[in-house]
Amino acid sequence: LYFTRVKLGTPPKEFYVQIDTGSDVIWVSCNACTGCPTSSGLQIDLEFFDHSSSSTASLISCSDQRCALGTQSSDSGCSNQNQCGYTFQYGDDSGTSGFYVYDSIFFESIVRNLMTSNTSSAPVIFGCSTSQSRDLMKPGRAVDGIFGFGQQGLSVISQLSKQGITPNAFSHCLKGEYGGGMLVLGQIVEPNLVYTPLVPSQPHYNVNLQSIVVNGQTLNINPSGFSTSKNRGTIIDSGTLAYFAEEAYDSLLMQITQSVSQSVRPLLSKGNQCYLTTSSVSNISPPVSLNFADGASMILRPQDYLLQQNSVVSRHFFFEFLSSRKQLP
Repeated sequence: LYFTRVKLGTPPKEFYVQIDTGSDVIWVSCNACTGCPTSSGLQIDLEFFDHSSSSTASLISCSDQRCALGTQSSDSGCSNQNQCGYTFQYGDDSGTSGFYVYDSIFFESIVRNLMTSNTSSAPVIFGCSTSQSRDLMKPGRAVDGIFGFGQQGLSVISQLSKQGITPNAFSHCLKGEYGGGMLVLGQIVEPNLVYTPLVPSQPHYNVNLQSIVVNGQTLNINPSGFSTSKNRGTIIDSGTLAYFAEEAYDSLLMQITQSVSQSVRPLLSKGNQCYLTTSSVSNISPPVSLNFADGASMILRPQDYLLQQNSVVSRHFFFEFLSSRKQLP
């Protein structure tokens, strides 16, 4: 789960929001929300937004032309109070509904050496959640909302770009396995970055995955399995687990299982592939390389795709990739 802090309203109030490149709109839990968690296992204090307590907040009416932008990203509706509403449904079947608010978002400016300077603000439209369902209700990994970084008109990236405040780009730099990093609204100019092009005219961030290599061995996968079509292709989605088409998943799992060290015992647990060993995760399994167009590669270490669960005498490592034929439990 990748999450960050964002300040909304006047005076500014801080919220923890999940970073989701697979959806478009930013929303936070609002007062009088049904099903919204009140505590979090992430050791963060959850907050609720109250538009009546912000001196810069205004509601979006159904007749407002900006309400029409919501239909690109959600099922929009109209309340009895003429408020522009929304309903979002996510890939794990969780959902939220509420109404749109127009208010200030605050962010720090980045200068040389990725240092921050003065805080700026800009007015944006965001969602005020009054109802949540399924996984969004669970306190274990609860946050205040979701920050959608998609391409549609109501994404914060699109709104700030249209106002001429930032380029139509964002950068998400991950620090490491213990979290941290930096989220930039705009572009970072780094000489060592390698780029891969986005597939044009797609609703999500589609990229061209060309091959998968395990321990130096290129998997024998039909290239059509990677191509972008109506129901296929590769998208960058920070809000969910990694799914592979069935052919790619089976080939990847078989090659990894054949490549694990002799001290590892592969087994199935509740239908999921796992590996039993007394060794550390870095010693039991090979690296996996996802190779994209224009020479961009993502190297995954064993700890990037195996989830560790310890027992008294051994360690279980569960395969974290999922097949497109499987659903989340």
